Amino acid sequence: MTASSIAGLPSALERFEEIERSLAGREPALFLDYDGTLTPIVRDPAEATLPEETREAIRRLRDVVAVAVISGRDLDDVRAMVEVDGIAYAGSHGFDILDPSGERHARGEEHVPALDEAQERLHRLLPSLPGLWIERKRFAVALHFREADPDRVGPIEAAVDRALEGVEGLRKTGGKKIFELRPDMEWDKGRALLWLLEVLGLDRDDVVPFYLGDDLTDEDAFEAIEEEGVGIVVQGEDRERATRARYALADPDAVRRFLERIARERSDEGGADTEGGG
Repeated sequence: MTASSIAGLPSALERFEEIERSLAGREPALFLDYDGTLTPIVRDPAEATLPEETREAIRRLRDVVAVAVISGRDLDDVRAMVEVDGIAYAGSHGFDILDPSGERHARGEEHVPALDEAQERLHRLLPSLPGLWIERKRFAVALHFREADPDRVGPIEAAVDRALEGVEGLRKTGGKKIFELRPDMEWDKGRALLWLLEVLGLDRDDVVPFYLGDDLTDEDAFEAIEEEGVGIVVQGEDRERATRARYALADPDAVRRFLERIARERSDEGGADTEGGG
């Protein structure tokens, strides 16, 4: 499948029956981004609280299908924000994973000293620039510039590049109003998703992985499942950028409605099976 612009994709809600038909007796496994997907993008990430209706939809989903949240946030942070037991969580774009049994799996721990050094350098290079926030995660250093003067973005990125000079094992990535330093490893949300499918016993022909996300970092997950799964991008400010997703949803409220409908359809199927076998 070739990449398409977000604006040109069909709505996953309007095409819901088409999606259901494509499952053809198979079961979905839901993988969800957090910021911009389950909650709107906000100025202060601490204020991106999950609506109780969305939390309840995730709980209902958990009872009928496999669910995981894969976020750029720290694992403990996103777990506390979602606050639903019995699902998998992946933080730091998949470098830190908690499976539904409570077992924790981490990659890139050998790069923590390099992240410490890069963080210290960034604080020296950008000590008090208005609208800028340096966030340390377990396996990343994020530089948020949503509130910074747009004319300063070039110098900010140059400072990030200087902070990386001579620090081995890290790479710079980007997203929505953010630069991020991560371990320079072949690992991302897409690889984390595939790993979870295997660990959870879901890499089977009768399971269809779904991934819902909104940012550039989510494209790794869309690409990982584009042949066998269903990618759904949540529309944001840049609707003209290319995406590997197959469908779109307008906003986090539409995501909630989509999740509720998946949960309802799966619950109805379970009830029908139980009645038929009684």
